[in-house]
Amino acid sequence: MNELHHEFQLRRDFLPRAEEDEWPQPEPAALPVDSPPDLQKPLSPRPLVVDLDGTLVRSDLLIETAFSELSRRPHSIVDFIRSLSVGKAYLKHRLSQPADFDPSILPYDAEVLKVIKGAREEGRSVYLASATHERLVCAVADHLGLFTGWFATNETINCVAEAKAAKLVAAFGEGGFDYIGNDPADLSVWRHAAKAYAIRTSAAVARELSRQCDNVEHLSHDKPTWRIWARSLRVHQYVKNGLVFIPLLTNQLLTLHSLANAALAFVAFSLCASGVYLLNDLVDLQDDRRHKTKCRRPLACGEIPLSHALLAIPILLLMSLTIAAMVSPVFVLVLAGYFALTTAYSFFLKRKMILDVVALASLYTTRVIGGAAAVSVWPSPWLLAFMMSWFLSLALVKRYTELISRRAAHLPDSKSRDYRKADIGMVGALAAGAGMNALTLFALYAASDSAQDIYARPAMLWLAGPILACWIARTLMLAHRGQMLDDPVVFAIRDKVSLATLGAAGVLVVAAM
Repeated sequence: MNELHHEFQLRRDFLPRAEEDEWPQPEPAALPVDSPPDLQKPLSPRPLVVDLDGTLVRSDLLIETAFSELSRRPHSIVDFIRSLSVGKAYLKHRLSQPADFDPSILPYDAEVLKVIKGAREEGRSVYLASATHERLVCAVADHLGLFTGWFATNETINCVAEAKAAKLVAAFGEGGFDYIGNDPADLSVWRHAAKAYAIRTSAAVARELSRQCDNVEHLSHDKPTWRIWARSLRVHQYVKNGLVFIPLLTNQLLTLHSLANAALAFVAFSLCASGVYLLNDLVDLQDDRRHKTKCRRPLACGEIPLSHALLAIPILLLMSLTIAAMVSPVFVLVLAGYFALTTAYSFFLKRKMILDVVALASLYTTRVIGGAAAVSVWPSPWLLAFMMSWFLSLALVKRYTELISRRAAHLPDSKSRDYRKADIGMVGALAAGAGMNALTLFALYAASDSAQDIYARPAMLWLAGPILACWIARTLMLAHRGQMLDDPVVFAIRDKVSLATLGAAGVLVVAAM
């Protein structure tokens, strides 16, 4: 009985302190949900019951809390499997205390909040009923201060489908409440409601709901478009995968077979990268929502359901592996190494100072190695050394930009990065040093015997060097002034001066051939 009283709270427990005294005192105690039917008193007007995941919040807190745990302890996947063997309710209990959970930054649905506020203005009671664990439900209810009480999952009972319906019928009677939901599991609850509100339902669920309920209202919502998916898959970042064509150009293997293999390698890297971008966004949900620009990412703001992203990841990776197998077995191994490194970066390396930028530089260099494997050539050590230093500089510029941005916005140090605002000067110096080292390697390569053997006019390479030096110096200056986006590669794609500068350097390298 005490447990049921706990999950079905008094109205005053869910109001902000400032509003608490506005309600008549004392507030009558809510009836426990297991009260006999003859003790149930009909509520007038009819109460409104609201689902949480996918309805009030455009997210799934089970997926969020699971990835929050995995981001800190990747090996906890073993604990998840053990907990799930006990029951889904126990798994939710195991994940019910995430270290970074903040209800104030969740993507709440404006249309559902509008219905809730309208019900309150009519003097109706509003309840939150969710399959999410009671600790998280209580935190959301406390934050919003809109609910009379709540129903939720505990350590032993998963409050979903028929279990949720039974609790609501016991509390309010058959047809004694209205219900807002979104999921196929909510069909069991809508069946007992006087009025069904639906939002973000699939076509199949909408048809079944219309068949079993007479009083149905579908709330308006935005559906994910191909443009939203393109943003989430980071299609604009595919330009980075153009690095696979560098070995083809530097070795002048402009045959149809080599071009086809390089193109397939480009597609394989792009699909694999998109899958990992989705994975990374799932891991970084809470931190992205606190960021001034990353908060607009489709997963962070709820434009794409987390379950859809979770389903898309293995599909993208399987497609990538299939295409890689069409290139060569060696390329498959390179792509597998890229996936392993970028996954390690998402879950571990990005939280380690310096290791994170070395990992990013290695990922760029791996694309060049993959391009060499695709056209069956051995990558030049000079080329790999230049690429490693060049992209180490850009990775450090990215961290430098983030620190500058945080300092300008007076934000605290990030919990997901092992850098402090006090490190700004050192990170900038390291970025400049790595960039100048890359230019030194480029100059040494231009004077080497290898360049004399490959290029018809190697002296043209000397003209490209100063242009690259101007670009990296300008990039650092703009980052220092706070005039750059988070990613210098994306900045280079969108910045006309950068495109002209890098294009001129590329033309000189091609002319040297």
